[in-house]
Amino acid sequence: MRVLGIDPGLTRCGVGVVDVASDRTATLVDVVVLRSPAELETPGRLARIADGLEAIFEEHRPHAVALERVFARSDVSTIMGTAQISGVAMLIAERRALPVALHTPSEVKAAITGYGRADKKQVGAMVARILGLDAVPKPADAADALALAICHAWRTGGVAGAAMTDAAAGRGVRTADALTPAQRAWLAAERAASVSGAARRLKE
Repeated sequence: MRVLGIDPGLTRCGVGVVDVASDRTATLVDVVVLRSPAELETPGRLARIADGLEAIFEEHRPHAVALERVFARSDVSTIMGTAQISGVAMLIAERRALPVALHTPSEVKAAITGYGRADKKQVGAMVARILGLDAVPKPADAADALALAICHAWRTGGVAGAAMTDAAAGRGVRTADALTPAQRAWLAAERAASVSGAARRLKE
């Protein structure tokens, strides 16, 4: 299962891609922090982040997308930028018929560290350990994006495949027409594993 995690932000948007096997083993595929300069007007900044997200979606073809759930904060400008980038990411995922899940920070912390009030340093250290990395991904937005992706895969298992099927059916189209070749291959592997009862890990 390939999950794209996004820690949304207008100035810095963390994006992490991981492959997670049925035994919960996670492998790093890619991680990047997209940035937009503050001197640009908001539409230009949104376009800059959107272009980066489009490229990552196209290159890695995830099966599901995980986003941090937006909460109101005292800094209105920050929360607005976060919400705007979340909307951009959801739109890109929707156009690819990909399921999108929102996870709260406490859910992610609990999944990754076992403690819902862990700090960023603890989360980063566990992300590095889970992925077998020599160092914690920097900046924190990168580690948070990877934590989101891992959290989603661990919390849902193979649910993403069913979600893709349901999403396509809800649009009145055939599932095969709504999915990318990578997604179709993943679903075929899921079905094969279900029949044989064997563990399956997607490798492209």
